[in-house]
Amino acid sequence: MTEPTWTSPCGSAKLWLGDCLEVLPTLDKGSVDAVVTDLPYGISCVKGSSGKQGKYRGLVGDARLSRSTEPVIGDDKPFDPALLLTFDNVLTWGANHYATRIPERSGRWLAWNKLEELDSFDSFSDVEFAWHSNGKASRIISYMWKGGLACRKRGENNGKRNHPTQKPVAVMKWCLEQVGLSDGDTALDPYMGSGTTGVACIRTGRKFLGIEIEPRYFDIARKRIERSLKERSEMFPAMRPDAPHKQLMLESGTP
Repeated sequence: MTEPTWTSPCGSAKLWLGDCLEVLPTLDKGSVDAVVTDLPYGISCVKGSSGKQGKYRGLVGDARLSRSTEPVIGDDKPFDPALLLTFDNVLTWGANHYATRIPERSGRWLAWNKLEELDSFDSFSDVEFAWHSNGKASRIISYMWKGGLACRKRGENNGKRNHPTQKPVAVMKWCLEQVGLSDGDTALDPYMGSGTTGVACIRTGRKFLGIEIEPRYFDIARKRIERSLKERSEMFPAMRPDAPHKQLMLESGTP
């Protein structure tokens, strides 16, 4: 297996800076309980705008209703999920854009309502879809996250985005539940971006493997995950790498 670029002191997070198409084949699939990712959709989406600015002006500070984002690596060509589908438990966002490349009549669809009960106000979609390889009932989550205008900010770095297609931590926590991960299980995000899946894993006691091709986003993800690990160790002192072994055993309930 290719050695990770960075490993957390406690070993619960391992990150690779590189192309996931090169790193993925070297990973031990037995070490991955689920793939949870938001990958390039192949739609080259860079800008959207609104025609209803007056209706929502002032709803959330001075947020703009027109968003311009930098291009995402890999978004300029159709996405091929073949490599991801070699894993047993996979959840991928944006799969409706490459639905013809996923197995027919298998898995299920998940939906995210990004406006909750607000009316549409711009040219971006109000809902996003994910495909989960395991065939259970389809589900929906409602969580407001539509640009800077309408978004929940508590627990989400006051709504600040580090990546053009960043998902909120709450939605990625929900994804971890949907793929059936228990405490201590490992999620892999081969298109890590700014590391939101990793943050969700750390906050919920799961382990994380992440791969990112862009150095800038890799550094952002690492710092976010380091911060989450620090916050969790302050909440649960027994999780610190330097915690005495006896303390770890007692707090876990082991005699």
